[in-house]
Amino acid sequence: MGVKARRPLTPGQRFQINDDYSDLTKFTPEKSLLVALPKQAGRDNRGQVSARHRGGGAKKMYRIIDFKREKDNVPATVVGIEYDPHRNARIALLSYSDGEKRYILSPLGLNVGDVLDSGVDADIKTGNALPLSNIPLGTVIHNVEMIPGQGGKIGRSAGASIMLVGKEGVHAILKLPSGEMRKVHVSCRASIGQIGNLDAKNVRLGKAGRRYHQGWRPKVRGTAMNPCDHPHGGGEGRSGIGRCHPVSPWGQPALGFKTRKPRHHSDDLIISRRK
Repeated sequence: MGVKARRPLTPGQRFQINDDYSDLTKFTPEKSLLVALPKQAGRDNRGQVSARHRGGGAKKMYRIIDFKREKDNVPATVVGIEYDPHRNARIALLSYSDGEKRYILSPLGLNVGDVLDSGVDADIKTGNALPLSNIPLGTVIHNVEMIPGQGGKIGRSAGASIMLVGKEGVHAILKLPSGEMRKVHVSCRASIGQIGNLDAKNVRLGKAGRRYHQGWRPKVRGTAMNPCDHPHGGGEGRSGIGRCHPVSPWGQPALGFKTRKPRHHSDDLIISRRK
């Protein structure tokens, strides 16, 4: 786990800082856990673009990740730490005692040969998964469920860690990486430890081509468009955006405008918003 700078043999390599992949121990994925995902190119079920600037990219297979960790009281041995092209975190291949294999998000400090477990009787050990009601206060956790049995939803990116700071009745109080304090039901499951690959935030692509390989297409400035295509378009010469404040292509303010619903169903569960 670390990063390294490229030798500037070409202009595109001058600013590149790449992952050295030193924490990987297995380089061939488990074929039984691979599935092909059709490319959507940012289009919804109607075939219309719902997410702009998406398309292309290198071919990649999706690794089926076990976010639920519901296989209780069956010990599993870590076979290897692998790279996942769909996320910046590493994944670990587990081999259970009954012969089944599953992928999980690899926490920091997990090594090949470690034995993991899940369930209410699991130890407070890095990589184990158990309900929040059985986790002591002050424990660092990741891959936390928001609805019991739904599977982990928060704390899944590289370096993410969530702190269990309190329990009130049927709710546990979590401090998220963003600084937000929120309540989650105590029967929701979480995994012990912090997600690995801490240096993912230090990687610099260095050139536009690598961004294209990830499936992102070029963006065009609104001021370079015509008035029929963007509110910022039109004008004679370099005339600016033609209004006091920038807006999106559909007229929504781009700066300082709150996009969260004023009466969201989870308002009662959020103690303090992120900074």
